Amino acid sequence: MRRARPNAIALPKVKDAEDVISVRGQAGGVPLWAMIESPGAVLNAGEIARAGVTALVLGTNDLLKDMGARHMPDRANLWPAMSLCVMAARAAGIVVLDGVHNDLSDMDGFVRACRQACDFGFDGKTVIHPNQIAPCNAAFTPTPEEIAAARRVVNAFAANPQAGVLTLDGRMVERLDVKIAERLLARAP
Repeated sequence: MRRARPNAIALPKVKDAEDVISVRGQAGGVPLWAMIESPGAVLNAGEIARAGVTALVLGTNDLLKDMGARHMPDRANLWPAMSLCVMAARAAGIVVLDGVHNDLSDMDGFVRACRQACDFGFDGKTVIHPNQIAPCNAAFTPTPEEIAAARRVVNAFAANPQAGVLTLDGRMVERLDVKIAERLLARAP
């Protein structure tokens, strides 16, 4: 008999940092992912992110239920929660994943939700069917055009190490754009 060692343990219904701390010692060093599935958890996302988890996972179905809200095609009613989860994860230096897309027959809607999550700053999206994996990966993988633009930013500042601001491709870019470009290049295939 072989013992299984999971890559991570997803903690459902995390309300606050205490929920994480209470199980952290029992996890045997396995990384913990906190499911953010209630309004209270969204409001406590910062403390949860700093409590020793390696990822926040936005549980949109339970969150909408607890909000008394409906699923919307543009997910506008989730934008504040999405932003708060991303900001909490970034402040803590951890990964953040967007919630599932329930309609398995709506691949166009799934792709839009993936792109939206990427635009919000999520690192990825949870999936519920194997057919969602390839489109999800594609949405979170930089395009050749994005890669080329990021390389131009990095190269422009490398050629002008004293510059704080440059004009590139007809727009102003700042030194902070180098960090954004480097983050994008780190996700490039």
